[in-house]
Amino acid sequence: NSSSITQFLLLAFTDTRELQLLHFGLFLGIYLAALLGNGLIITAIACDHRLHIPMYFFLLNLSLLDLGVISTSVPKAMVNSLWNTWTISYTGCAAQVFCLIFLTLAEYSLLTIMAYDRYVAICQPLHYGTLLGSRACVHMAAAAWGTGFLNAVLHTANIFSIPLCKGNVLAQFFCQIPQILKLSCSDAYLREVGLTVVSACLVLGCFVFIVVSYVQIFRVVLRIPSEQGRHKAFSTCLPHLVVVSLFVSTLIFAHLKPPSISSPSLDLMVAVLYLLVPPTVNPLIYSIRNQELKDAI
Repeated sequence: NSSSITQFLLLAFTDTRELQLLHFGLFLGIYLAALLGNGLIITAIACDHRLHIPMYFFLLNLSLLDLGVISTSVPKAMVNSLWNTWTISYTGCAAQVFCLIFLTLAEYSLLTIMAYDRYVAICQPLHYGTLLGSRACVHMAAAAWGTGFLNAVLHTANIFSIPLCKGNVLAQFFCQIPQILKLSCSDAYLREVGLTVVSACLVLGCFVFIVVSYVQIFRVVLRIPSEQGRHKAFSTCLPHLVVVSLFVSTLIFAHLKPPSISSPSLDLMVAVLYLLVPPTVNPLIYSIRNQELKDAI
């Protein structure tokens, strides 16, 4: 039963020592790039008073969440590759599941709030200061973090109360709920299915809100008479739209891909894609066309 499990065995990238060291080097480079990019954005926004506006406040929170997501899984994978050991303690696995759910759902909620920020800025500019005052921004950011925290508590408490009797081998390089459920041998996993449906409804609701917001934004932008005005409006929305598309597309492919194309190696590559790419690329997306942010950095 689960009380006898003290550790889980994670999936190794390869059995070849040279390739393990190569994986360590690649992960280290990606991790340092994510730390540098997100760290620069956090420092620039915190230190430059010109960036103390709602859009950059939410961007600072996004960078903090990105750092959390990549720091939850990548350092452990780097240590495993370096020392050729693929175990994780029961407590460490629970902590990893909790942090990944917490940070991922909080980031998705924050991206929804950022869509609302862009909607108000473009569609209701005269009410921007009223609807997105400093107190309102703090409350919305706290709601995003709180939503992720509450979901993480419910999922983690439920998944680690399910009896596990099919060994301790996880077919992934980090602790993931679907892989842990495969070790269950009771009907208790149905509770997790119920929680997953509730979370999926929340995710779908956020996605619909983002889509509706951008439909309204594009309708307003296309009515702007000057080309320069349209370009400025699009330039403020495009980075967020790209980040949302990257985040949603990688998660959808990871969790909704057909079982017929599923395999351990593909699952491994997809997990690397949605855990490593968004936190590393997001700072570049937000800063490449943002002169204010580049000047602050």
